[in-house]
Amino acid sequence: MKLTTLSKKEFKEFADNHPQITFHQTKQWANLKEKNNWKSYYLGLKKENQILGATLILAKQVPIIKKKIFYAPRGFLIDYHNKEILKEFTIQIKNFAKKEKAIFIKIDPYVEYMEHDNNGKIIKNGLNNENCIKNLKDLGYKHFGFNLMQDTLQPRWMHVIETENKSLEEIMEEMEKKTRQILRKNERSCITTREIKKEELPIFKDIMKHTSDRREFIDRPLSYYENMWDSLHESGIMKIIIAEINFKDYQKETEKELTQIKNELNDRIYKNEHQILKMNQKKYEQNNKRDQEEIKRLENQLKEIKEKEKKYGEKTILGGILFLIYGNEVLSLLGGSLEELMQFQSAYTLHFQGIKYAIENGYKKYNFYGITGDFRKENPLYGLYLFKKSFGGHVVELIGEFDLICSPFWYHTYKIAFSCYHKLKNLKK
Repeated sequence: MKLTTLSKKEFKEFADNHPQITFHQTKQWANLKEKNNWKSYYLGLKKENQILGATLILAKQVPIIKKKIFYAPRGFLIDYHNKEILKEFTIQIKNFAKKEKAIFIKIDPYVEYMEHDNNGKIIKNGLNNENCIKNLKDLGYKHFGFNLMQDTLQPRWMHVIETENKSLEEIMEEMEKKTRQILRKNERSCITTREIKKEELPIFKDIMKHTSDRREFIDRPLSYYENMWDSLHESGIMKIIIAEINFKDYQKETEKELTQIKNELNDRIYKNEHQILKMNQKKYEQNNKRDQEEIKRLENQLKEIKEKEKKYGEKTILGGILFLIYGNEVLSLLGGSLEELMQFQSAYTLHFQGIKYAIENGYKKYNFYGITGDFRKENPLYGLYLFKKSFGGHVVELIGEFDLICSPFWYHTYKIAFSCYHKLKNLKK
């Protein structure tokens, strides 16, 4: 067995057929990271021209000391259960890293730890990959533990819907009743979605700016989204979908609904007064009261629609999501909505569009991406989990981050310097 440099074509053919493949292990992702001064290597362990394991390695120069850090995004594409192959791969990639003056190799394998249900509880006798962690530890990898919060390079906790061999109706049946109601309401409200073009990137940037101000996180500059577009969009990996509302159409639909209820109410009253139809008096009064309340609600709704059209125009944007699509999944990387129009809950419609895309194009899963592993109501991010949970699916917990240390002295020095840098950065904020 020998570790060798792979051509991009060789790597792609192996990677695309590997169960752990994600957009992270693609030449397009490497091209994007190269714009931020990450050098890429495509490496594979071969035995008689058969690739047994492979990885994209991203390398970055550490200032001043002329050393590098290595990162295999979402880990090596290898069978972590096979200790013999994993051992040989580890020995040879460590030797390669040392020759390239790397301090350590970081991996965060796309390998599930234990199987969880939609409530985050471990499923008895479910999938269990503890031995993968043991194999890595036995081979000298430093494990960063089972963190609950979002404090790793990539999320360790995610929420996922399995879409393989499922119809949209089956997926909807697994959603909470409230979620289905919101989706139907959004459809009646004339909320639609569409994919944006490159020249519309400032629209998405504006959505993210509003969202970052509201949620108190630092958004990326427009150039970040432009670089992503240039590296990922042409290959189909990246799509940005926005939600819009047409107030003119919404008004027409509301007027139609209002006319229908008024007609039903008047018809019922006429038939009762002229004794055309015998009715239970109590039920008759209840139905009339219900319709009168609905008429009042729709009339108020019409008034509000007209006010919003006057303020925002006939059609306006509500929110958007940046999707990354590759391998087995459609993944919702990031998104947001405009605070003034959050009442329309466009995030439901946007995620639903992503789920539909996964089903219609044969992807195995729809990934809502990051959540925390803290399922207590006191957790400030508990609402994010509840939102994603309402669509059905289940919680995914990955095995976590590992460092393969190549130079113990420089590793500890780097860690101390990195910690000081982040403390200063936080103080500056």
